[in-house]
Amino acid sequence: MHQLEWIGIIRHGESVGNVAATTAEEKGSDLIDITERDADVPLSDTGEKQAEAVAGWLHELSDDEHPQVVIVSPYLRARQTAEIALNGLDVPTVRDERLRDRELGVLDLHTVHGIQSKFPEESERRKRLGKFYYRPPGGESWADVLLRIRSLLRDVAEDHPEQRVLFFAHDAVVSLFRYVMEGLDEEELMAGAKKSPIANCSISSWRWSDDDGWVTERFNDVEHLQQDEEARPTAEEGVDAPAV
Repeated sequence: MHQLEWIGIIRHGESVGNVAATTAEEKGSDLIDITERDADVPLSDTGEKQAEAVAGWLHELSDDEHPQVVIVSPYLRARQTAEIALNGLDVPTVRDERLRDRELGVLDLHTVHGIQSKFPEESERRKRLGKFYYRPPGGESWADVLLRIRSLLRDVAEDHPEQRVLFFAHDAVVSLFRYVMEGLDEEELMAGAKKSPIANCSISSWRWSDDDGWVTERFNDVEHLQQDEEARPTAEEGVDAPAV
């Protein structure tokens, strides 16, 4: 079986959608005020600063620590993050649609309050099924996203054996990478997601050990963001979608 040497994944920087979602939740609005479709939401100014901080981290790595392949979600905010972070580095970069954010179907652009107000039956169905298996009409469950992640990781391991691969993606994708790499169960995954929301431009990584399998190096690490006040994450930063 083919095996990678190292896997890293970075959540995109703060987007204008993150800012709009946080504002809408604070105001108790039903809808998030953005005009772009999800795939076209760009980074905010803070998000660009955060991506620059990732660039600083990457440039400080030794030659044998640099990623050899980069795979990026096709969504604009992830592509912009990768472009800024990889500036000056000569590394093959490809896009893969399996890294896209979770699709919310009819719940798209609705806040938690909006979902409870306009789709009370969906709120009840989500409570009964649980967050991991609940699929919004026209959207995806966390388990659906997990299927495409498993497929992606198999293909990447076969195409790039014994290499260091870095991904740029979204918060749910980062959490589900951890689910796969660390062999979590549903309860552990959801408890971790509730306790430690994935921060914008956080870094998570695992290295392969023949003796121990995948070993966690870091998870949801934002130490590289602390040196620049404009790049620091806030307690409520990074809302991509309602907690459904």
